[in-house]
Amino acid sequence: RRGAPAEACRLGRLAAEHTPPDDPGGFVNRLLTASEDAIAAGDLPEARRIAHEALAVASEPAPRVRGWLAVIDSAGQALAEFGDIFPRALADAGDDPALLAPLHYRLAWRAWLVEGSAFEAHEHAARSAELAARAGDRRTEILALAKQAHLAFFLGRPDAERTLARALSSPQDPRVMVDHNGPAFQRYRHHLLADRLEEARAELRSLIYLVRRRGAVESLCHCLHNLARVEVHRGRCDRALDVARQSLRLAEDSDLSQGPSWFSLALAEAAGGDAERAADAARRAEQHSADDGDLLFLPQAWFVAGHIHLMAGRNEAAAALLRRVRRSEEAQGLGDPAMRRWHGDLAEALALSGNLDEAAELIDETRARATRLERRVMLAVMDRAAALVASGRGDGSTAAALARRSATALAEQPFRLEEGRSWLVLGRLRLGQNDAPGARSALREARRVFAHAHARPWLALVTAELDRVRDLDRAAQAPSAPPAALGVLSAMEAKVAGLVAEGATNREIAARLFISVKTVEAALTRTYRKLGVRSRVDLARLASAPHRPPQDPPPSGS
Repeated sequence: RRGAPAEACRLGRLAAEHTPPDDPGGFVNRLLTASEDAIAAGDLPEARRIAHEALAVASEPAPRVRGWLAVIDSAGQALAEFGDIFPRALADAGDDPALLAPLHYRLAWRAWLVEGSAFEAHEHAARSAELAARAGDRRTEILALAKQAHLAFFLGRPDAERTLARALSSPQDPRVMVDHNGPAFQRYRHHLLADRLEEARAELRSLIYLVRRRGAVESLCHCLHNLARVEVHRGRCDRALDVARQSLRLAEDSDLSQGPSWFSLALAEAAGGDAERAADAARRAEQHSADDGDLLFLPQAWFVAGHIHLMAGRNEAAAALLRRVRRSEEAQGLGDPAMRRWHGDLAEALALSGNLDEAAELIDETRARATRLERRVMLAVMDRAAALVASGRGDGSTAAALARRSATALAEQPFRLEEGRSWLVLGRLRLGQNDAPGARSALREARRVFAHAHARPWLALVTAELDRVRDLDRAAQAPSAPPAALGVLSAMEAKVAGLVAEGATNREIAARLFISVKTVEAALTRTYRKLGVRSRVDLARLASAPHRPPQDPPPSGS
């Protein structure tokens, strides 16, 4: 239980104080055990203080390396602050594989979190596993293999599953099986990558049960924030909010790194809570991750902030943030799009902000990787983004077909919010084509999915689009012929001209027609040229002019 390691730390500290002066080895050993118990309890400053006390008197390599490991582990996600520790620990370890193995395991973490290189981290993890096997240290070997597998999945390596199988093979270590860096946790990640949400959730819930009984607070905190993300994918938004808040409370109470928990809370708030609270949580996730120098979670904080911008229709801002995510994570070596799942949001933001070629390039690249790795949900999400690219290029029929294909494919997968998003996109596309019945049908499907998920922010977006359908219905009941002068315009140009006549801004026109602002500007430029007008005022006057049908010629005299 959570209180047990804290009590063990207190008792271990007392035992060290009562160690006879002629037993310095026993004194150091008891101090280091107390430090490790403090880490398990989440009291990282106390763990660090006790470890340094032990290092002040330890002289042999093994206890000194053990002390450095405790100091490193007390950093949480903030490994950037402890860069000077590793050279000292390596010097104490010498060429002893038993001492080098756990250090290379932690060097793997540092390479990823601080230096942002999954390639280098993978090398350290593989080296750690090899050294641990030579030293007969099965616990470190399992942890290193699990980390190696995690990095292999991130990099999209073909040997990832084989490495995970090695980590899961016997003999096992009970302490590692309840560690959030152990093979059971990586098995959850494997299920998530393969779109097996129910299996991923079951794995996490089982692990959380065990961690609550005999695991570390940090492991419980990480398991909970990951469970929140799974619940968002499943469309269980209320549950996601509850679990994310539990994770954050643990992080706040235990002096753990808060960036990951704030990230999951931002994601849960964006899905089923409040947009302002989501944006605030995203800012806090970025702040904590930046303060920790955590290059693993900093891009994820940018991702959720970009996701919130995209939901609000701030497409340029979303694209700017999500481009940063792409640059950061591709530099780290990201090879499996299902590992992070920002690709769909970036492609949509690019398409909606008029960057159609960039969006198409990203879609093609992501599709190729998703096809190789059999990531079906990612392929369906890419279809949705491709629909927006097709729409931006004026191909409405292809756009609608792609959006429908995306929604239909996602209906067969457990990712409920992704399904709802695809129905919403289809409804908006149909609205842009003035197809009220088609828009209404798709939007009702989106409403059904989001209502069942309690996805309140998404429901609000669907409700706004259904209001537009009703406006379209009313307009259809009192049709009026366009001015004859507009007959030279294309269908899209005529729609833009009509909305200009209503006083809509370019941004409002883009939102209503579900195209980019750049597409609106291009349509207006062509319209001005075709109609021989120079301003929006002239265009509005012309578009609003009453249509006079051609008169019959006067009868000729007989």
